[in-house]
Amino acid sequence: MNFFEHQQQARLASRRLVVLFVLAVLATLAAINAVLAFVLAWLGGFAPGVHVVTAGGAVIGGDQVAWSLHAGVTAFAVLLIAAGTWWEMNKLRAGGEAVAQMVGARAVDPGTREALERRLLNVVEEMALASGTPVPRVYVMDGEAGLNAFAAGHTVNDAVIAVTRGALTRLSRDELQGVIGHEFSHILNGDMALNLRLIGTLFGLTMIALAGRFLMEAGRGARDSKGVAALALAGVALWIIGYAGVFFGRLIKAGVSRQREFLADAAAVQFTRNADGIGGALRKIGGLAAGGEGRAPGLGSEIDHPHAETLSHLFLGAARRAFASGLLATHPPLAERIRRIYGRAMQMLPAPEQPIALALAGEARAVPAAGVAAAGRGAAARDAASPLAGLAPGEPAARRLTETIGRSAPPPAAYLAAWHERVLALGLAPALADSAHASLLALALLVDKHSEVGAQQMLAIAQTYGAPAATEVQALHATVQRLPPGARLSLLDQAMPALRKLAPASGDRLLMLAHTLILADGRMTLAEFLLFTVLRRRIGTDARRPVPLRYRNVRDLAEAAARVLSLLAHLRDPGDPARAFARGRAALSEVPLALVAVEALALDELSAALDRLNQLVPLAKPALIEACAAVVLGGGGGGDWRAASALRTVCAALDAPLPPGLLEAEVATAVS
Repeated sequence: MNFFEHQQQARLASRRLVVLFVLAVLATLAAINAVLAFVLAWLGGFAPGVHVVTAGGAVIGGDQVAWSLHAGVTAFAVLLIAAGTWWEMNKLRAGGEAVAQMVGARAVDPGTREALERRLLNVVEEMALASGTPVPRVYVMDGEAGLNAFAAGHTVNDAVIAVTRGALTRLSRDELQGVIGHEFSHILNGDMALNLRLIGTLFGLTMIALAGRFLMEAGRGARDSKGVAALALAGVALWIIGYAGVFFGRLIKAGVSRQREFLADAAAVQFTRNADGIGGALRKIGGLAAGGEGRAPGLGSEIDHPHAETLSHLFLGAARRAFASGLLATHPPLAERIRRIYGRAMQMLPAPEQPIALALAGEARAVPAAGVAAAGRGAAARDAASPLAGLAPGEPAARRLTETIGRSAPPPAAYLAAWHERVLALGLAPALADSAHASLLALALLVDKHSEVGAQQMLAIAQTYGAPAATEVQALHATVQRLPPGARLSLLDQAMPALRKLAPASGDRLLMLAHTLILADGRMTLAEFLLFTVLRRRIGTDARRPVPLRYRNVRDLAEAAARVLSLLAHLRDPGDPARAFARGRAALSEVPLALVAVEALALDELSAALDRLNQLVPLAKPALIEACAAVVLGGGGGGDWRAASALRTVCAALDAPLPPGLLEAEVATAVS
């Protein structure tokens, strides 16, 4: 099963969730009306066949009054459930950061020097580089000694990963990498959006129970003894019905969550190529749950927070003892998860807090400057012979590349070493750790190297951020010119935790200025298109919102697809774009496509086209991506960094991450 099929499964699970939620609401409404009928009969005033005389002397049938009450109570209950669901979902609009704040997690500063936090950031960055995703923001739950973690967000662009303090201090680096791999599976496979919907719907069902509690409290203040009894009875009934609805909602949550955990465990092994990573972490959860170290037996993954129950299905392990087994278990049995990872039963492991020196074994990355230069030359020489990492030209290569989307593997040691060494050697690490400096770094990537245009751009930067900022942008621009062109997208990915700290107004100002820099010379270059598209998708207004899926086939978006394929064709073969475009048109033979002239490819229209194409259902995207790959990989002659970067950008805009390790020219190609 590939990335898009997993995404489709999550979408189908969301649909099933909606159906089950509607059924739970209908059952709750039926129960409420049954209680109302009993209360009316007990009061005796509004039973069928009984007539009621109003103050004005009019006579109304009791059955008519009863039906009016039933309709009013039903409407009120529906409104209450809908309002509760809307309220909770609105609280979660900010995505992963809102969830992290719900459990009191602390954001880890990208520039932290605390040893264990630095190790955690390194592991997350490596996994993001391996999967082609922006680096998520990282949080730590400082007050939690158990072993647990979660990923949350609407898309890869607003994802966060949070771990407990116990996970930092009790897990080895390999085990921590296994846990992060598990959470990246939830990010890539569409589980996060599903999990947020579960939170909202369950809170909506809880509103009935809260209304029941309110009636019980109100009944205490009533003077009429019969009214007190009626309110108390109605309150107790609503409280019971409400929590019965919550119980069934939790059953739904448990059923949805358990199967996704098996998938994430398997993906963690695939990502790390090490069963002892996630397997060791789960075995330590079991060992910590069994007690030892002077501790009474307990749940090794338990979370001691009021919202732990609400978020129980997000976590790596069961957050509450009550949810560790039985019908309400949000996770499969620990022993079964371990057996599936290893293929046999395994003993649990002790989970003592590790000395920092042992925990940080293998973290050192510093190498002599001569070693950096030699490694860079060796990588460039190796990859110059195979700029697309062994992918053969033509449609088969395009199809194989599409199959790799959303898959992660441990990036080659040389790949990671070359990347981190280059960032360190160029002195870019400080600019990646602070939101203000990261903003200037993003602008430096867009500055034109031609002096006349560059001067206009610097003036615009000085007018927006001040003269000192323009000076810093100039210095950063000179530095990034020493990077291979295709490596700049990876640099932008690594800057994402810092850029996502920007306030919405600051992010909008950065995007507006970036747009101004691009238009300074009246034309759009490849680098400008790539960087602006990715930047807008990841920090723009819509970055933290779920993407609505409105189109079932590329045929519904033929004009948008033609624009994207035309751009790629003009980039791939400027002398004969029609030939390159024909390869993409052949891959989408059922879609009417026409080549768009290069002068008609405006930046705003291309961005809008990619936004619409991202609204395709998951199973419709592979054909589009394969067509894009056919344009840039076909026709012989291999490819270069432009092809690799264009593919990565289109995939990023479609929330379909392409691992950069497959296109190593992005890191190693020398600057022409």
